[in-house]
Amino acid sequence: MDANNQIESAVSVPKKTGGSAMKILIIGLPLFIIQVIAVYFITANILLNRMQREMDEKMVGKVIQKGDKPGTGKESKESSAELGKFIYPIDDIIVNPAGTEGKKIFLMSIAFDLGSDADKTTFKDKDLIIRDAIITTTARKNLRQLNDIVYRDTLKSEIVQQINSIIPDAKINKVYFSKFIIN
Repeated sequence: MDANNQIESAVSVPKKTGGSAMKILIIGLPLFIIQVIAVYFITANILLNRMQREMDEKMVGKVIQKGDKPGTGKESKESSAELGKFIYPIDDIIVNPAGTEGKKIFLMSIAFDLGSDADKTTFKDKDLIIRDAIITTTARKNLRQLNDIVYRDTLKSEIVQQINSIIPDAKINKVYFSKFIIN
């Protein structure tokens, strides 16, 4: 009998540890996978969107001209009086978006609503430099960014910021896209 008890105790010990290891695998592994998925969705949907909104707000804040204070009504009265008076169009800019290896093209036409006729003359004189700034800014964007309608305002802001660094005295009231085609 002693031999049978020793055999049973030797056999029963591995069954208990094997059972607890199996429980860990059955319960623990799916819980771990669920946690990883939850962290992924939280990061992708909540945190990245929040970071993108904060970056967009910073970009819009940088575009506001010196002396203009949002919400005072000053900028809306001035720009509405001059809005559409001095338009400078740039037609058919073709760019290969980032990450497409030249297999996709982006065609756009853009127009700038400027503050004065002097600004329009400055834009005419610096047409090539402005086109280069637009192409450089746009070529850094990938297809996901260009296809996102919400991102277009950010793209406009980035283009204005780039042009303001080239022509700091020009007042750009608005930016319009008349063509925006990805093929």
